[in-house]
Amino acid sequence: MCGMAETNFGKEKLNELLLTAARQNVSDLHLAVGRRPTLRIDGVLIALQKEPILTPEAMKSLVETLLTPEQMGFFLKEKQLDFAYSYEDKARFRVNVYFQRGYMAAALRLIPAQIKTIEELGLPPILHDFARLSQGFVLVVGPAGHGKSTTLAAVLDEINHQRTDHIITIEDPIEYIFVQDRSIISQREVGADTISFHHGLRTLLRQDPDVLMIGEMRDQESIATAMTAAETGHLVFSTLHTNSASQTVDRIIDSFPADQQSQVVSQLASTLVGIVSERLVPRIEGGRAPACEIMLVNSAIRNLIRERKVYQIDLVIETGMQEGMMSLNRSLANLVKKKEISLENAELFSLNPSELRILLERI
Repeated sequence: MCGMAETNFGKEKLNELLLTAARQNVSDLHLAVGRRPTLRIDGVLIALQKEPILTPEAMKSLVETLLTPEQMGFFLKEKQLDFAYSYEDKARFRVNVYFQRGYMAAALRLIPAQIKTIEELGLPPILHDFARLSQGFVLVVGPAGHGKSTTLAAVLDEINHQRTDHIITIEDPIEYIFVQDRSIISQREVGADTISFHHGLRTLLRQDPDVLMIGEMRDQESIATAMTAAETGHLVFSTLHTNSASQTVDRIIDSFPADQQSQVVSQLASTLVGIVSERLVPRIEGGRAPACEIMLVNSAIRNLIRERKVYQIDLVIETGMQEGMMSLNRSLANLVKKKEISLENAELFSLNPSELRILLERI
């Protein structure tokens, strides 16, 4: 009887918290023992003061409500688990459950039901060009929680509405749900639709794709698969947790052993089309504005990659404005000039604040 009461408490309390998160349009909901349920709104963590501090029993009950018995078995064995969770038809969340100090905890990322367009997200119009490509390798990079998945979804959905292609995604877990329009979209989730991320990657090219979206470049196998697919005439999108275009190029090359790096450099130089590095910066009026570094691969950048002079890429980006390139500092400076973000926040998100101040004096 006690177990039944705990289950009911868990379900009711979870539904209440998920509804609060959906209504307040938060980015994340954090649940952990010894803390009140906490929301992340516009990048700031705010504890729900009306909620009690979570006990180990309450936390266990919430996690048991989120998981199927099969998932619970896996979670107890592996001590962490990623999955997607739908709250009725009201909201969808990407969930990570984990242990901290011996207790269960959970982080839930709210996934908007509607996929926004490039314009609605306030992203640079040059991103439309990526949706028109027939082949190549495009990466969206940046810290966790700064819009990478949302940006990729906008580009893929534009392809979906404009082209008759077969789009295949491999995700862990599936985030945005696409509604098929002109394209066929096959969304594959690790665990549900393929045994493992690597198993799914190995069979991708046998499924007659035109466009591939690999949720995250996890290791050299996923990077190698992406480059091979781009080399063989496919358009490939993916994400990486890196801070800039030049750091991304270095990270990809350094993922491989030294004896393979010359081949990787050659492959990357011939397949890479562009890198978008994104930050979501708090707006003065509330909400967050995207600041983007845009690297479009031209002959100068291809040569720098081949010659391993990656440190010079930033200069090419800064001088490539006419081609559609943009440095992160220039993007931040433009937002400051438009009075969308404060100088203080721009400096906080800049990788080179002193250069940003000089740039602001010039424009």
